[in-house]
Amino acid sequence: MPRQERVMRMSVEQPLWRALAGYRVLAMVYAVGLFATAYEHFERPWLAVAYFALLAVWTPATLPRVANADGCTKRFLAADLTVALTGILLTPVADDPERVAAGGPTMPSIWTAGAVLAFAIKGGWRWAALASTLVAVANLIERGGPARDTVHNVILVWVASIAIGYVVEVARASERTLARALEIEAATRERERLARDIHDGVLQVLAMVQRRGAVIGGEAAELGRMAGEQEVALRTLVSGGLVPVPRAPQDAAGGAAARAADQVRDDQDGTGGAPVDLRALLAPYAGALVSFAEPGAPVPLAPAAARELTAAVGAALDNVRRHAGPDARAWILVEDEPDEVVVTVRDDGPGIPEGRLAQAEGEGRLGVALSIRGRLRDLGGSAELLSVPGQGTEVELKVPKDSDGERDARGKAEQR
Repeated sequence: MPRQERVMRMSVEQPLWRALAGYRVLAMVYAVGLFATAYEHFERPWLAVAYFALLAVWTPATLPRVANADGCTKRFLAADLTVALTGILLTPVADDPERVAAGGPTMPSIWTAGAVLAFAIKGGWRWAALASTLVAVANLIERGGPARDTVHNVILVWVASIAIGYVVEVARASERTLARALEIEAATRERERLARDIHDGVLQVLAMVQRRGAVIGGEAAELGRMAGEQEVALRTLVSGGLVPVPRAPQDAAGGAAARAADQVRDDQDGTGGAPVDLRALLAPYAGALVSFAEPGAPVPLAPAAARELTAAVGAALDNVRRHAGPDARAWILVEDEPDEVVVTVRDDGPGIPEGRLAQAEGEGRLGVALSIRGRLRDLGGSAELLSVPGQGTEVELKVPKDSDGERDARGKAEQR
C-alpha cells in the first residue's frame, strides 16, 4: 500500500505541487516589485525592507518543502501561513495609513494565496477553509473593518481555496477507486489464468481417473469415486471464484502440440520474442481423424498469442473427442487475413443440443466459456460457436494481428 500511495501522489498531486512552487516564486517577485514602485509612500520603509528580505529568503529556501506532500508538514504550513499573516498585520505599521485606508495592497499581496493553496493541496477543503479564514481575519484587522474591496478579496481567496481543496479530495478518491479497479482486474486475470491451468491439468486427470477406475473396478473403482468427488469440489471452487479452462489434450497429437506450445513459451522467455509460425504449432494435431488445411506461406503471430490460440484449438478438439465420440472426424482450417488470423475447427458429430452450453456453465463446466472464449478474449479476439443438431459443430477463432493484440499477449505472458 505505501508504494501504491506514492504512485497515486505522483499522478494526482505532483503537478499541483509544481504549479504551487512556481506560483510562490512569481508572487514573491511581484510583491517585491510592487513595494519597490511605492517605496517613497512607506512611513517605515526599513520595516518593509526587513519583511521583504525575509520573504525573498523564505520563498526559495522552502521550495523543496512544497515539492511534494511529504515535505509539506503541518509545522511548515503553520510557519508559512505565519509569514503571510505577519506581513498583512505589519502593513498598516509600515505603510502610509492613507494608502491602507484607500485599499492599498498588503505587503505580501498575492503571495498570501500561495500559503493558503498549500493548505488546500495538503489537507483538502477543510484545511483550506481554516487557512483562508485566518487570512480573512488578518485582512479585516489590517483595514480596521470590513471594506468593500477587502471583503471581495477575502471571499475570492476563501472560495477559490476551498474549491481547489475539494477538487484535490475528489481527485484522490478517484485515483484510489481507479487503483482498486486495476488491482481487481489484474487479480481476476491471474485467477482466470490459474483456473485455466487447473482445468487443463488437474481436472482432466481427475476425470480420467474416475472413468478408468469405474471400468477397472475393485479398489480402482473406489479410487475413481474419490477422484470424482475431488473433481467436483475443485471445479466448484474454481468456477465459483470466477474462472477455469482447458488446453490441448495429452494424447499423441495433442501432446505434441502442447510440447510445441511449451517450446514457444521457453523461447519467448529466453529471447523475448520474435513472431512464430502458427502452422508449426497446429500441425501436430493433424491425424487420421483430423484434417489440417493451412496457407502456403507462414502465419506469423506473437508467441504468447500463438500459444493461447493453439491451446484454444486443442480445447475445441478435446470437446470433439469427448462429446462427438472417438470416431468423429474434425477439420482445422487456418486463414491468414490482413488484420487477423482465423482458425476454424469443425466436426461431423451430433452437434450441441440447444441450451446445453448454458447448462454446462451452470454446472461449472466452463471449457467452452473460458478455455476457448476466455483465451481469445484475453488476446483481444473472439470465438464464435455454431452448432446444428445432427450436423456437427463449428468453432471460429479470431485473433487480431495488430500491435494492441500483440501487446495484450505480451502482457499476459509477463503476468504468467
